[in-house]
Amino acid sequence: MSQIPFFVTMPHSGEKVPPSCDWLKQLPEAVLMCDIDRYIDVLYEPSLEKLKITSHKTEWHRYAVDLNRIPSDVDETSVIGSKNPAGSFNRGFHWVVTTQGDPLMLGPISMKQHEDLKQLIYDPFHHDVQEIFKNFKGAGHQNIFHLDAHSMPSRGTKMHKDPGEKRADIVISDFLGKSCNIKFRDLVIAAYVSVGFKVGYNWPYVGGRLTEHYGQPLLGQHTIQVELNRELYMDEVTKKLNDSHKDVQNKIAKALAYIQFELPGLMKLI
Repeated sequence: MSQIPFFVTMPHSGEKVPPSCDWLKQLPEAVLMCDIDRYIDVLYEPSLEKLKITSHKTEWHRYAVDLNRIPSDVDETSVIGSKNPAGSFNRGFHWVVTTQGDPLMLGPISMKQHEDLKQLIYDPFHHDVQEIFKNFKGAGHQNIFHLDAHSMPSRGTKMHKDPGEKRADIVISDFLGKSCNIKFRDLVIAAYVSVGFKVGYNWPYVGGRLTEHYGQPLLGQHTIQVELNRELYMDEVTKKLNDSHKDVQNKIAKALAYIQFELPGLMKLI
C-alpha cells in the first residue's frame, strides 16, 4: 500500500464472462465490448505500478454485474420478481441493453442467479475497496483520496443525456460537489489539464454509485470519477487500440504523478 492515502479503482475494465451468463457468450465482440472500459487498466497500470499507487480492478464483465450500481438497481426485465418496472434499470446492476440499443438479455434471470452473481463479483470487489479505506485509516490518515477511472464514448448516444454531443477528453465528476473536498476536485482537474487534456466537469456524468457511496468528505473519504474519451486511444468501432494510446498513457502517468506530488500539501489544508 502506498504511503500517501491515494488509490485508484477500475471497476469496468474486466472482460471475463461468468459461466452462468449464457446470454453474453455468443455476442459479437463489437456488442460485448460496447460499454466496458476496455484498456483503462492498460493505460493506467504502468504508471500506478511505477508510482507505487494502490489500485484495484475486477476481471469480470460489466454487463454481468455493474460494480458502479447497487444490487437493487434491477427491474422486471433483468431479474424475476423485481418490483421495479421494465426500463427503469435496463442499464443497471445487470445490463439488458447496450447504449447503442443492442439487446443483451433474452429474459430476466432468477433471483437466485442475481444473488449468486452478486456474491461472485459485487461483494468481493466492494469488500476490497472498503479494506483499502480501512487500511489507510488504520495507518493514521484522516483523509483518503480515491480516483475512480472510467472511459466514455466520444459522443453521447441516444441513451445518454447528450445524444450526438462531442465530449471533452476527460470528464471529472464529484456527484455535484458532494463526493470530495473542493481542493481535491481542483487538484484532479489541474492535473489532467496540465498534461494537455480538455476537461469537462459533471457533464454528461455526475458520478455513479461508487462516487455516491464512497465519497463521504465529512468522514474523510474523497472520491472523484474520471472518464476518459475512448476516441483518444482506440477505434470505437473495432474496439482495438490505436498507436495514439502511448501518448495517452504518458499523459495519464504525468497527471497521476502531479496528483501524488501535490497531495501532501493539500492534505494539510483539509
